[in-house]
Amino acid sequence: MSDTEIITGTIPNSPGSPARLDKALADATSLSRARVQGLIEEGRVDVAGKTATSAAMKVAAGAPFRIIIAAAMPAEAQPEDIPLTIAYEDQHLIVVDKPAGMVVHPAVGNITGTLVNALLHHCRGKLSGINGVARPGIVHRIDKDTSGLLVVAKSDAAHEGLAIQFAAHTVHRRYIAVCAGHPAPSEGTINARVGRSDADRKKMTVLPNNSSRGKSAITHYTLLERLDDAAVIECRLETGRTHQVRVHFASIGHPLLGDPAYGRTPKSLRADLERLGFARQALHAAELGFVHPVTGESLRFTSDLPQDMAELIDQLRLSNR
Repeated sequence: MSDTEIITGTIPNSPGSPARLDKALADATSLSRARVQGLIEEGRVDVAGKTATSAAMKVAAGAPFRIIIAAAMPAEAQPEDIPLTIAYEDQHLIVVDKPAGMVVHPAVGNITGTLVNALLHHCRGKLSGINGVARPGIVHRIDKDTSGLLVVAKSDAAHEGLAIQFAAHTVHRRYIAVCAGHPAPSEGTINARVGRSDADRKKMTVLPNNSSRGKSAITHYTLLERLDDAAVIECRLETGRTHQVRVHFASIGHPLLGDPAYGRTPKSLRADLERLGFARQALHAAELGFVHPVTGESLRFTSDLPQDMAELIDQLRLSNR
């Protein structure tokens, strides 16, 4: 695996300047325009010291740029004999209850030990090829340190059918989370666009709903239980953007407990988390429902809270007395 490559330079002169960023960078480097667009989407392009957010943005000649290209990784994930908790499986798809700490598909820094590695072994390589050899069968994802249910396509027909349902927002997704404080009102909807942060390319942020950046994101929530300076909440996702629940609740001042990226744990709760060694966002994909893309059957699956989140809630209940 090669080291990360950093390309620097300045935007070249071109007819009709200012030019589109993706075209200007393709002209200035050996990268294709499509590759440049992908790197911009990943937050790996800086122009004049700021993270670029759009391939179509206009840039003036002479502006300094920096492109960060991640280290290369194997073209094809390898099967690994990793235990899986399977909620459902047939010849077209498989529903997995993912533990916290497992990455969904290989990426730089996580080449092995991923859900894809485990699925390649379990399914003997029979996964949908629509997403290529690095992400076979992957229709949607949940974060590494989020636990719970996700569906993976074994056939291309299932992959295409599931993708249509996710795009139409007809897939039922219910999460259980523990957040700091008590959201008010106790039941509501967070409708706030989510896109990549200018300040940190690894993070997402809430954007104005009239912004041309990012994507629309809608989370419906219900407060299930008030705890000591915290609350158990149910989240029903209308959309499924990267880090959506985490970003949405941080944006209204109620970050998820244990979340290392989007909020500090209140001082009054730190001792409880430290006592339990709880060091991940308190978020669990508890329910997943969709129409089987081949048979037409309505399917719904549930997953109990994992032990670490159950223990966290019990500890907070004790502190609440």
